[in-house]
Amino acid sequence: MKEILNILLIGVALSMDTFSLSLGVGTYKLTKRKCFQLAFLVGIMHFIMPLLGNILGDKIMHFFELNSNLFLGCILLFIAINLLIDMLKKEEDTTIDLSFIGMFLFAFGVSIDAFSTGLALTAITQNKILAMLIFSLTSFTFTWVGLNIGNFVSSKLGNKATILGFLLLVVLGIFHICK
Repeated sequence: MKEILNILLIGVALSMDTFSLSLGVGTYKLTKRKCFQLAFLVGIMHFIMPLLGNILGDKIMHFFELNSNLFLGCILLFIAINLLIDMLKKEEDTTIDLSFIGMFLFAFGVSIDAFSTGLALTAITQNKILAMLIFSLTSFTFTWVGLNIGNFVSSKLGNKATILGFLLLVVLGIFHICK
C-alpha cells in the first residue's frame, strides 16, 4: 500500500506542470473532443516516456545531454506564439484547433520529466506497469481537469481569459527556459 501511495504521489508531481499548462490552453475554447484527445495523448505519453526511460536508461541522457526544462520552455513559447497569432486573426471568438503535431509536441514536452522518472523506476518499484498506468491516469485526469477549468474560465471572462492563458504559457515557458 505504501508503494502505491508513493507511485501515486510521483504521478501527481509529474502531472502538476501538465495541469497548469492545460489551464492556459483550455482558455482557447477547445472542443470537448479536442480536450479529450489532448488529455488522452498526454496520458499515453506519460506511459510511454517512463517505459522508454527505463529501457534506455542512462545511455540516452548522457549521449544527448538533454535539458528537459529548456526543451519544454521552447515548446511552450512556440504554442503561445501560435495561440497569439490565432488570437489576433480572430479577435471576437478565439478558438484554436490544435493539430495532431501541436498536441503531440505539447504531450511530449510535458512528459519529458516522466522519461527521467523512468530512469529510476526500478529503484521506485518492481511493478513498473502499475506505476506507468498510475502516471498515465493521473496525467490524463490533471490535463482533462485543467483544460475544462480553462474552458469554463474562458466562457465566463471571454477574451480576457484568452489573454490570461497566453500570458500563463509565456511565463511558464520562460520559467522553464531559465530553470
